Order: sequence, then structure tokens, then C-alpha cells
Amino acid sequence: MSALRLSPALQNLKPSATLAAAAKAKELKAKGVNVLDFTLGEPDFITPVNIRDAAIAAMNAGHTHYTASGGIPELKQAVCNAYQRDYGLACKPNQVLISCGAKHSIHNVLASLCGPGDEVIIPAPYWVSYSALVELAGATPVIVNTTEESGFCLSAEQLMGAITPKTKLLMLNNPSNPTGSTYPAAQLESLARVAVEKDLLVLSDEIYEKLIYAGSGFRCFASFSPEVAARTIIVSGVSKAYAMTGWRIGWTIGPVDLIKAMDNLQSQETSNPCSISQFAAVEALNGPQSSVEAMRVEFEKRRNYVMERMRPWRSKFGITFAEPGGAFYAFFNVSSSFKKPLAGGVKVENATEFCTALLEQAHVALVTGDAFGAPGYVRLSFATNLELLKAGLDAIENFLAG
Repeated sequence: MSALRLSPALQNLKPSATLAAAAKAKELKAKGVNVLDFTLGEPDFITPVNIRDAAIAAMNAGHTHYTASGGIPELKQAVCNAYQRDYGLACKPNQVLISCGAKHSIHNVLASLCGPGDEVIIPAPYWVSYSALVELAGATPVIVNTTEESGFCLSAEQLMGAITPKTKLLMLNNPSNPTGSTYPAAQLESLARVAVEKDLLVLSDEIYEKLIYAGSGFRCFASFSPEVAARTIIVSGVSKAYAMTGWRIGWTIGPVDLIKAMDNLQSQETSNPCSISQFAAVEALNGPQSSVEAMRVEFEKRRNYVMERMRPWRSKFGITFAEPGGAFYAFFNVSSSFKKPLAGGVKVENATEFCTALLEQAHVALVTGDAFGAPGYVRLSFATNLELLKAGLDAIENFLAG
């Protein structure tokens, strides 16, 4: 197989750290070990019944064939209606592209806009796939570090300082994976002013938009003004708010010319997203929204429990964190435990070693912050039941105590 050579773009590509962490946990589970797994950002709820029923009805009606590559008209219109209803944002179906999940949408945006010589600004901590997808497009990620003290929010001054003549795009994630941070509206508006002043495109990943907790709020980035909307590319989908991760439906809202180019790209790469999932997503957006609120309330209970348990760790173990205002993640700094005896007498020197030791010694699976551009941190997903959270937090606490 000497003739087999991977492309330069793939030679250095690493697998998604969250999926890799989940795979390690599954290996132990297969050996009969009871692993407390907090790796995947996936709601543990089943998709609401009205959405499941809509999928069955779509199958029975014969909607099992190819659709237009960029999505069915009904779903594009449902997206437009939802943004008008929820955010007062007007858009037209020709500004919407339906794709195979928000990750696919992000790839389409970057592949359509970016190439060698382009720079893409990414605030850190960032979702593991951002930098990898930028590099796959041939562009260069420009990482701007935010701080725990700022709630992991990028400032207008930081954005201004990172812009160069090569800058093509800012990637913004609000609420954030992995930190759970939510941007105050005033801070978002200051970033929007920079975008208009510098004529900068902003990819606003808003996939966790419906998961907002007391004391925090959400503002759709494109909603500040027509000038901001003209420079904003919204990416979202049904996976988190409607517990539809496996259905693989995401969308992009953006300038007509970009959406057309992305549709051309998608027609060559994947063709249409799953036809049945599209009809289910129509019901998700058009149908009753009470299930979204019910799941949000339950996530908030879990968030409050996790914070209640973790706050004493600040003084007890030197663990620090910014409390999440959205999404379903706790992101905390464990560097105070490095080079100190942990459970079993084990010592670690970084967050990746911490996660490995925690899995081996305490059978708890977390994701290392090294993968998110945040050395010293780890991520815990609280998208699971309180009983499992209690067991996991007990195990982490015992591990830290040594």
C-alpha cells in the first residue's frame, strides 16, 4: 500500500475530542465497567411525540425520496417564520439552506468563503471542530483567548486587535460550547459595531439559543440592525432545543449569494438532508413549543444542582469556573490538582492526563479542555439525569480528595 498517501489536509486532522472521549468510555463499558459518562453534548430526552408522529406521517405519505439539495420549501419557510416569531428577524427562504446538522452548515460556510491566505478569528475556549474545519478549508485560525473573569466572552477591543487585512470571518458561539457562557446584549452589540465598522462577516453559531437560564438572556446577533444582519451568517438547528441530535438537521441563514454557493457545494457533497428528518423539523418549528420549555426547565434544575455541588470545590480544591448561563456544560479549571496526589496516588500534569486518570481511577468520563483551546480545564455535560450527576460529582470529589 505504498501508493496510499492521505491528502495534506487530512494528514494532521485529529478526530473530534468529544467523540474520542466518548469512545474511550464505551470501551470500558464494553468490558463491564460502570462508567459515569459526561462527554457528549446530547440531550437525554427522547424527541417529543408530535415530532416523531410527523416523521411517521411523512413516511406514510411517501416523503422518502430525494428533495431539493438545499432543503424542502416547507422547512425553509418554517425557519423564516420561527426567526420572525422568536426574534423579530425577517428573512426569506432564498436566504436559508438546510443541511445535515449545524456542523455540516459550518463546514459549508467555511468551505464556501475561506481559502489559503484567509484568517478566521475564533475566541477561545472554542468548540473542538471550529479550528479543524477552518484548517480543512485551507484558512488559518486566529485564536483569541478569553478569560474566566470575563465569563469567557470576547470583548470589542480584543476583536478589533485581532483583525488584519487577511481577516475573513469571526466565528462566534453564543451560548457557548464548552463554557456555557452567554453574551450580554450590550457586549454583543459592541461586537456588532466592530463588524459593521470593519465590514467583517460574523458566523454566529446559535445552536444552544433556547437553553438559557435565570440571570442570562439571548439576543440573535443579526437582530441588532439591517447593517449587522447583512454581515451575519446564522447557524443553528433542531438538535439541542428539540432533542433531535440523531435527526441531523441544521440550517444557515445568510446572504443570498452565499446561500446559493453553499447549495451548489452541498449538491456535490451530500445532496439533500434526510427527507423524513426535514418534515419532522417542520413540525418542531411550527408545532407547540411547550416541550422546549419543559426540557429547558429540567436542564436548569441540573445546572443549579451541579453549581451547588461545585461551588465548595473552589475553597476545598482550588477549582475555579465561570457559572454557565446557557447550554448544558460545566467548564472548570483543575490545574490546582496538577502534580498533587489524587485518588490511587496518581499524579497528572495536564488536563488530558487528568481526564485519563479520572476515567481509569474513578470511572468518570469528561472531555479535556486541551481540545477546546483551554489548557487546564475540563468539560462536564449535565445533559443527563440527577441521579447520574450525583454519582459522578461524588466520584470526582473523591478523586480530587486523593
